[in-house]
Amino acid sequence: MNRIFNYCCIITAILMAVSPSIFADSSLPTDHAPIGVMGDHTHNAGEWMFSYRYGRMEMDGNRDGTSSVSVSEIHQDFMIAPLDMTMEMHMFGAMFGLNDDVTLMAMIPYKELEMEMITSPMSMGMMPANYKFKTRSKGFGDLKLSALWNLMGNDHSSLHATIGMGVPIGSIKKQDDNAMGVRARMPYMMQLGSGTYDPILGLTYVMKYAHWTYGLQTLNTFRLGKNDQGYQLGNEYSASTWASMNLNHSVSLSLRLDAKAWENIDGDDDDLDVMMAPTARTDLRGGQRVDGILGLNYLHGSGHRLGVELGVPLHQDLDGPQMKTDYRLMLGWQYAI
Repeated sequence: MNRIFNYCCIITAILMAVSPSIFADSSLPTDHAPIGVMGDHTHNAGEWMFSYRYGRMEMDGNRDGTSSVSVSEIHQDFMIAPLDMTMEMHMFGAMFGLNDDVTLMAMIPYKELEMEMITSPMSMGMMPANYKFKTRSKGFGDLKLSALWNLMGNDHSSLHATIGMGVPIGSIKKQDDNAMGVRARMPYMMQLGSGTYDPILGLTYVMKYAHWTYGLQTLNTFRLGKNDQGYQLGNEYSASTWASMNLNHSVSLSLRLDAKAWENIDGDDDDLDVMMAPTARTDLRGGQRVDGILGLNYLHGSGHRLGVELGVPLHQDLDGPQMKTDYRLMLGWQYAI
């Protein structure tokens, strides 16, 4: 985690060194963070905001630590190797200003996951050799309920805490046909939820300058106990820092560093064969990644906001073999009333 926060501290120091004079304007596109940052602002009492985000992540190939791992190397230890994976998400959100100090937020994702795998050339029995196949799962993920509590704020800067809980709505028992054409439990990353109640804690700091805004956020998810399949997903930690510059009163450009770390799984699902594929191994799930992300925000005169972000990994260190990220894309809409 030290490396993750060091990235954010370095960028923040650079931003503060080159900062122009401060001003406040409540009708600029930089009033909101880049679209991929969740819960970046609070609302006045009685104000609502609704949002929709579409996210897509492509994963291609495998990595162990910071080095790539070939399919043939994976087949030395496992009968099946993952090739690529597509993760799509439709995130629906709502925020409500309970009062001027507390904003309530609810978010629920609908996920569509697809993974392509290949069997070993040495496969025997009912499993065909060098056979490529795909597994798919889709449905709602876990519901996230949070309260955003203002700790400090004025016309130029704000600091708020996020206190929330992940509610286990998403399935952890998804099945699909395997390489032998038999319907079986899919691995952990193809499941839709955690199966546990997960506390969420975070801090967000935002500062406005003459023509741009910068912010810092850390948002962390902790797991409580094991689910009914006998395992507990690892804790997840994130730290993000961004700078957004107004190109005019409608469009802003943003640059963001997003760092994540996630721990291995504790326990295991007895329906998964740990000898079959690395995706079934609970000790090969942890890792950390830092993404560089470019974004645009568009503010319409009616108050509707549109945003887009495209990110690529700058650093990946994975407990592997584990699938590596190729790129991530997010499009979104927000509207406050």
